Amino acid sequence: MASRVLSVRHGDEPLDDRATAWLGQAGYDVQTLRPFRGDLLGEPDEGIAATIIYGGPFNVYETDRHPFLNEEYRWIDACLTAGIPVLGICQGCQMIAHHLGAWAGPRDVEIFEFGYYPITPTPEAAGFLDAPLVVTQAHYHTFDLPQGAVRLAGNSNYENQAFRYGDRTFGLQFHAEVTKTGFRRWQEQKRDAYTRPGVQTRQEQDRLMEQHDAAQEAWFHGFLASFMGDVR
Repeated sequence: MASRVLSVRHGDEPLDDRATAWLGQAGYDVQTLRPFRGDLLGEPDEGIAATIIYGGPFNVYETDRHPFLNEEYRWIDACLTAGIPVLGICQGCQMIAHHLGAWAGPRDVEIFEFGYYPITPTPEAAGFLDAPLVVTQAHYHTFDLPQGAVRLAGNSNYENQAFRYGDRTFGLQFHAEVTKTGFRRWQEQKRDAYTRPGVQTRQEQDRLMEQHDAAQEAWFHGFLASFMGDVR
């Protein structure tokens, strides 16, 4: 029985996100690897139930500057070929899109979503997202929709906020996995972001966090149950 979820990380942050917690409570063995520190991902085998490619600070197209990204692209390709469920979050979402042949990177006019922003489901999003939702964001890069992918959500700042490729691969531009504790950590780490266009004030972030975090958590737990439900 497949019971291992391989978590690909791009930083040394604590493993206190909602995905890790939910998977552990559901009985999965979460293995965390960091290719940017030299970890190799190996080959997917029968024990792999799914993989999650997390966010991070690396430009997804700079494989010459960051050669470890090639290891992650190799892993994504192997999982797609093997039919293993893949979830990409923020940088991970952009990596999946880029691997599938789509453009990813910064827009000509910067809008930095850092805080809590609404996303709206597309008509094709039934069963994924059935109503607008305010979600955690921390990005100013985006991506084009890959050929064959289904756009699931967007907003007025960024048309592409979520997509599905096939039945088992999902990309989320937003950070529904981040808890209040995790976001407060980001507020301290990203103090220089508050002068950039589009960023909410810290007071606005705190207000929206209290209003919307519980609904975001409930949605994400439901998504994980659906995402993992047919592979355990």
